[in-house]
Amino acid sequence: MKKGTVKGKFLIVMMLAMVLVAGVLGGCSSSNKEDKSADKKSAIETIKKNGKIKIGVFSDKAPFGYIDENGKYAGYDVYLGKRIAKDLLGDENAVEFVTVEAASRVEFLETNKVDIILANFTVTDERKEKVDFALPYMKVALGVVSPDGAPITDIGQLKGKKLIVNKGTTAETYFTEKYPDLELLKYDENTEAFNALLDKRGAALAHDNTLLFAWATQNKGFTTAIASLGSLDTIAPAVHKGNTELLDWLNSEIKTLGNEKFFHADYEATLRPVYGNTVDPESVVVEGGEVK
Repeated sequence: MKKGTVKGKFLIVMMLAMVLVAGVLGGCSSSNKEDKSADKKSAIETIKKNGKIKIGVFSDKAPFGYIDENGKYAGYDVYLGKRIAKDLLGDENAVEFVTVEAASRVEFLETNKVDIILANFTVTDERKEKVDFALPYMKVALGVVSPDGAPITDIGQLKGKKLIVNKGTTAETYFTEKYPDLELLKYDENTEAFNALLDKRGAALAHDNTLLFAWATQNKGFTTAIASLGSLDTIAPAVHKGNTELLDWLNSEIKTLGNEKFFHADYEATLRPVYGNTVDPESVVVEGGEVK
């Protein structure tokens, strides 16, 4: 056989092989596109297919998110979580509450461990870079609680003393930025932080004033001597960054709930039994996502 003939056949075989490889790669590319498309399927469709929605809440922050005497989740945020499940899935029990800590809220959304965070999540510019917030349903400011026998009425009184805060909270951020010389005792869990105050490991504790009002009511001998510090902030549901479908649904839900004064009903059911008449509901509740 002539060398030219052999060479020609070799080139033909090589060309056929390249065509086959291109076809295979094209098929893989098409498959990958389909896979990616599947990954981006409706977030709400996925929740409905699973038959439940996962919502991150606190388990130790009464009266907002906590475990009651029957071992069940309860509180202002949980009350809302159940209504979300009812309106989205037709059953208020079609919700799986997942315990989160303040410092883990963003991570639980980023890793899709939960669909929504309802853990007293204060809206901040820093957090907006990592998660998407829906419309607010509550107002909040920072407060400082301290013993009646040694009340902290001014931040200057904390010089040379220790202030207790929770990691991952606006209190930690505020005092770290505004008072860098102040010594902070930081804890992961709310229970740990408040126990530290009870044990006199710190002179005072800074947290959301809405929580401190409730805690001081239930723990005689302590007063929220600094009732409001810094700017007035809002608390809102949060979803995974870019999950616009669920975000839009939540915004619509919050507006609709505002028409029936749902959040005032939530306040009456979960917060007034703790606050009594010591707190004006209008200083806490936000209806329809509109802060007034």
